[in-house]
Amino acid sequence: MRHLFALTALLALALPPAPLAVARPGKVAVAHQRVVPLEGGQNFRDLGGYRTADGRQVRWGLLYRSGAMNGLTDRDFAQLEARGIRTVCDLRSTRERTGAPVRWPGRAKPAIFADDYSMDRDFAGLMRPDLTGAQAADAMTAAYAQMPLRFAGQYRRMFGEILAGRVPLAFNCSAGKDRTGIAAALILATLGVPYATVTEDYLLSNRYYDPRKSASGTAADDQTASFMKRLPPDAIKALIGVDRRYLDAAFATMRAQPGGFDGYLRDQLGLDKAAVQTLRAQYLTRG
Repeated sequence: MRHLFALTALLALALPPAPLAVARPGKVAVAHQRVVPLEGGQNFRDLGGYRTADGRQVRWGLLYRSGAMNGLTDRDFAQLEARGIRTVCDLRSTRERTGAPVRWPGRAKPAIFADDYSMDRDFAGLMRPDLTGAQAADAMTAAYAQMPLRFAGQYRRMFGEILAGRVPLAFNCSAGKDRTGIAAALILATLGVPYATVTEDYLLSNRYYDPRKSASGTAADDQTASFMKRLPPDAIKALIGVDRRYLDAAFATMRAQPGGFDGYLRDQLGLDKAAVQTLRAQYLTRG
């Protein structure tokens, strides 16, 4: 059975869609806008504008978080080309990418980085109709505690691209809330954004993730979606949403590493103090 985070993309009939901004024909993209108004976008957001503890601000238009981009339209691709998207770090598994491929037009295709891996056996114990909301939330919390180490290689490469200045850069998973949520939190925390603000950005996925935009339509997806619709509402909510407990679990893992959070950045992501200072000089402004 497909990995838990990919399953959240298949709950199209479980909850009503979140209101997403949609681009109007001929309308120019608005600068300094949290949610990028894409017709086929999924939870596509700019990380700019957040204040750091020392009063600086994350630069707009350089770092973007997103769900899967397989639904983007020609107009969407044109807008991303206008924004100068240069690099994409696709955090999805091999099966997720194969089931929902992104067909970038040749004129605007960025450098795309992805790893081949499988998560088919993960969380198989969750796939039972008597799953409760508390059990689902506990499973999500436990999964988040594993992700900082499990995906450290992909996060390390993402930071390498950012440190090298190959931006604007977008990073995504399927829903843009779990693997991507941790990646965004890592970026903001490394730049010196207070953890309360980091959490606020993470929780925005409860507003902007729309499960109806995510299913790829394969037979396996149809079977899984049929099963998931039989789960109780509180279990579906725990799986489809984000919760500060989940993010707290991920950061608890990082802070438990030798040297704490700084040690995690150094040992797992290759970011020593000099690299962190370089990132802050590149991606923060006094404006």
